[in-house]
Amino acid sequence: MDALTITGVVLALVAMLGGSVLKGAGLAALWNPAAFVIVIVGTFAAILVQTPKATFMRAWKIFPWIFKPEVADTEAIITKMVEWSEIARKQGLLCLEPALEVEKDPFAQKALQMLVDGAEPEKIRETMELDLDVKEKANTQSAKVFEGLGIYAPTLGIIGAVLGLIAVMKNLADPSKLGHGIAAAFTATIYGIGIANLFCLPTANKLKEIIKAQSHAKEMIIEGIIAIAEGENPRNLETRLKGFIG
Repeated sequence: MDALTITGVVLALVAMLGGSVLKGAGLAALWNPAAFVIVIVGTFAAILVQTPKATFMRAWKIFPWIFKPEVADTEAIITKMVEWSEIARKQGLLCLEPALEVEKDPFAQKALQMLVDGAEPEKIRETMELDLDVKEKANTQSAKVFEGLGIYAPTLGIIGAVLGLIAVMKNLADPSKLGHGIAAAFTATIYGIGIANLFCLPTANKLKEIIKAQSHAKEMIIEGIIAIAEGENPRNLETRLKGFIG
């Protein structure tokens, strides 16, 4: 689990709920069904119109990454590539076939299969870089779903506030209702701005960073497989791959 994400979620709740209590508004002031419908339902309506179904569904598939990032261990990748390189130099590429059966990463397994099958280094690079590019673009577009939610939510919050003020204007003859009505109207703005800045936009940015880290690890795998295909010395391979680690 990502401790920073958990801490951030807890602090976000403390900021909103604790702030409301400390300001004297109380927790009840944050609950407004009408504002919830306008902001939450309206925001999702906007993103559904904007986003293709496959991208929308993929967004929720990758969402758990903010709590448990699926990023490969770069040190483990280097160790594995060096081991494969040593096997290939001493016993030949065909002796890497047992590694195919135990390799869990589909990307590394595909690259290793091409290597064992005797594909040319440039062909391996071309195929795997295309695979990487397609997955990276698909995941990045899915991360932008949360970015879109963060863009639309504040606007829907303003719409909710305006609708609430319209209702207040209809009760100008009854001053006793004005204070409560105005407070309820601005609850929608809190929903929109709060959800956008404490959840949607941070989620989008974190997913983008995770996707970059995944792509970085895959680039290491490509370079490692190519080096093995070209018969590079395991020690030189290790030195090359360590250059990926900042």
